[in-house]
This record gives sequence, C-alpha cells and structure tokens, in this order.
Amino acid sequence: MDTWVIAIISMSAYLVLAFGLGLAAGRGKSFFSVSEYAVADRGLGLFVMWFLMGGTIFSAFAFLGGPGWAYSKGAASFYILAYAALGLLPWYVVGPKVARLGAKNNYFTMGDLLRHRYDSKLLVVLVGIVAVLAFIQYLTLQIKGMAYVFNVLTEGHIPFWFGALLSYGIVVMYVITSGVRGAAWSDVLQAILMLVVAWVLCVYLVLHLHGGIGPMFDNVLSIKSEDFFIIGSTGSSMSINAYSSAIIVSMIGFLMWPHLFTKSYTTTERRIKLTVIAYPIFALFLVPVLLIGFSAIGVVPPEAIEKSDQVLPYLITHELGGSGLVYGLIGAGALAAAMSSADAITHGASVSLGRDVAVPLVPKLTERAQLMVMRVGVILVGTAAYYLAIFGNEGLIDLLLGAYGSIVQFAPVVYGALFWRRSNRWGAIAGLIIGIGVNFYFQLVADVRPFDLHAGLLGLVANVVVFVAISSVFRLKPEERDKANSFVQA
Repeated sequence: MDTWVIAIISMSAYLVLAFGLGLAAGRGKSFFSVSEYAVADRGLGLFVMWFLMGGTIFSAFAFLGGPGWAYSKGAASFYILAYAALGLLPWYVVGPKVARLGAKNNYFTMGDLLRHRYDSKLLVVLVGIVAVLAFIQYLTLQIKGMAYVFNVLTEGHIPFWFGALLSYGIVVMYVITSGVRGAAWSDVLQAILMLVVAWVLCVYLVLHLHGGIGPMFDNVLSIKSEDFFIIGSTGSSMSINAYSSAIIVSMIGFLMWPHLFTKSYTTTERRIKLTVIAYPIFALFLVPVLLIGFSAIGVVPPEAIEKSDQVLPYLITHELGGSGLVYGLIGAGALAAAMSSADAITHGASVSLGRDVAVPLVPKLTERAQLMVMRVGVILVGTAAYYLAIFGNEGLIDLLLGAYGSIVQFAPVVYGALFWRRSNRWGAIAGLIIGIGVNFYFQLVADVRPFDLHAGLLGLVANVVVFVAISSVFRLKPEERDKANSFVQA
C-alpha cells in the first residue's frame, strides 16, 4: 500500500475519533438551550478547563508557524514563549469577577457584560462585529494549517482545498451539535495528542539531525552567527521595539479574545484560579516546537520551501523515512493542534454573532431563534475563513499578530467596566472606534510605523487616551453610578 494512502487512513481515523468524541460530549444535553450551547451550563471541571484553555491557545500557529519562525527569524520566535507565560495571568484577577457577574446576571458573552454595564447597543454591536472579523482572521490560520498537513503528508494527493474542507468540516459538525462542551472534550484528546507528538518529534529530529541540543546550536551559530539570537542586533529580523510591542499586544489581548473571555462563565471562581496556576505546564508544548525549527537550519534549504510555515512538513517528509503510519500519526498531531483552536474559535464567533450582534439589533429573539443564528453563524464564519485560507497569502504568525491588533482594542472598555467607576459608554465607543481605526491604518495603509511599534499597540494607546478623556468629561447619572459601583465592587 502506498505511503500516502496509509497516512490518510491514519489521519482519517483520528478525525473520526475527534468527531465521535465531540458528538458524544453533547449527548443527553439540551439541544435548545443557549446556556448549554454557549457556556455548558457553567459546569466544566478543572481537568477539562485546563485542556480547553491550553488546546485553544496552542494551535496551528504554534505547531507550524512556531518552527517556521524559529527557522527563519531566530530570537524573534521567543516572543511566543514570553506572551504564553504572561498572557493568562490577568485571568486570575479578572476571571473570578467575571464569573460572579455572569452567574448573577446570566451573561454568556463579553457583549452581555458590556451591554449591562454601559447600557449601549451600539457598543455591543461594534464589539460583536470586530470580534467576528478577528475570529475569521484567526480561524483562517487554523484552516491553513489543516490544509498544509493534508497536502504535504499525502504527497499532494489531497489538494489544499479538500484537506481544509475535510478537517474543518468535522469541526463545524460537532460545534453545531454540541457547542462548547463538544469543543472542550475534543480538546482533551487533541491536546494530549499534540503534546506527545511534539515532544517525540523534537527529540528524534534533534538527535537524528545533530546528535543533541548542544551540537544543534553550534550548527546554527556556524550558519547564522550570534546576531540571529539577539533581538535588535544587525542580523536580527526584529527590532527591540517591534519585538517588545508584539509581546505587549499579545499579552494584553490574550484574554480579550471573546472565546477565551467567555470561558469565565463556564466554570467556578476556584477552578479559574487553579487553571491559571496549572496553565504554564501547558506552555512546555512550545519548547519542542521551537527546537524543531532550530533543528531545520542547515538541513532544510530555503529554496526548498515557499514559506517558513512549511519547515515542519518538509522535515517530516524528508527526514523521517517513508513510513505512512509515522506520517499519519504526526499529521494527526498537527491536525489536533489546529482543530483544538478551530473548534473554540468557531464556537466563540457563532456565540458573538448571536448574542452580541443579533440580540441587540432584534431584542425579542427567542432562545431557539438565538440558537439558530449561532448555528447558522458557524457555517457563515467558517465559509468566510475557508475562502481566505484557500485564496489568501498571509503567513500563520502574521495572521495571528494581525488579529491581535483588533482584539486588544477591547481591553480599555472591559477593564474600565470592571475597575473604573467613571468609565461610560461615550468614552468606550469613541475609544474603540479610534483604536481600531489607528490599528487598521498602520496595519494596512501606512508604510512605516512610529518607532517600529506593533499597529495594535499604537491603536491601544490612542484608544486609552480617548476613552479616559471622554469618560472624564461626561458625568454619570445616579443610576449609572450605582451600576458602575456594583461592577467595581463585585
């Protein structure tokens, strides 16, 4: 039997298992409950929460983009480790407060909290639209990753478009039927698989190609020089400002992703704190990912790949022999990394579309109508991301950083709602619009960014200035002041 046939059988077996687990997770639960679909009736345990948060975060950008950045950009790839170590820390403080408010007021999304605090439909719809657009960009990254895996590990027999359609189609089906519970339990399987595959692959490649970590780095230094590992040096691919601002934007924006923020509603305050404490263990997944990228230097000719994201697939097909079973197992690990984020992103986008866009515009929507919007939203968002994945040219890390530039603009309005009594709707709306506008200008239009800072950070600075200035000018009405006090004191 041909190698590629064995590989596709192995990967298909994994897809069937993930699909079955996703469907089984929702079995016996109410198919027509917004609470069940959106937040699993606030009943997810610590074990599932740890895998859900970790699997959601470490995705195709880590499994494929991480080695690519280590291979092509050296020290710049360490930004992934930095923001992974810092990004979830704010949840220790913010998460319990959001959980308390959510249980008390029956929130399901970030928009629910903001609508209650600021009493503004316009603000919530803006947040919902921006979130859905950023979700599409982030989801495109995952679909690209799935397509790469199928295309390369089946020696081109599965075309890019069909590999994406097959793997993401599985995600769509179990998210539509089982909601967040299906995504959570699928992530348990996917996270375990990608952790095991990443470490086994790393150890084998480093030993096989270089004889150990020390000789590997000696090889890198002989080819790239020390500047490759020094941010801002002559041979560095990133300046100090670009590197630092990318970390800041990713760290602040981490929890602002609605699909992560809303996990505060799915469990208890104690489990949130325990998840934050245990979470850094999951970041160990990134160590082998980066080492794989460094092991490729001097082994993978730059002209042999079109983009650095293809480094890992090249190593698999050229350095691991011709075993279809090995290809299939590694392909399953890579698919697990992409799918563990794709399901949570798809679910988060659909809930945002239903609760933060549809409900404010049509307040009398019944619960079943909301669920219908959410489930149709899965297909609409997935279709848009699929189109961009097939026809877009952006790299995986570029897609991620670009999406963060928009999402980080939610930080002032969210932290203002929770911790600042003077914050009001006019400051929130104006700050959000200005921040997003500045981010998109420097991301898409301007050729040069001031001080070489991330476009999202430039937008965030403008956002905060406008938010604080306008909120300080307008005085709150007595009822608004009482509500603000209740949020701050929660």
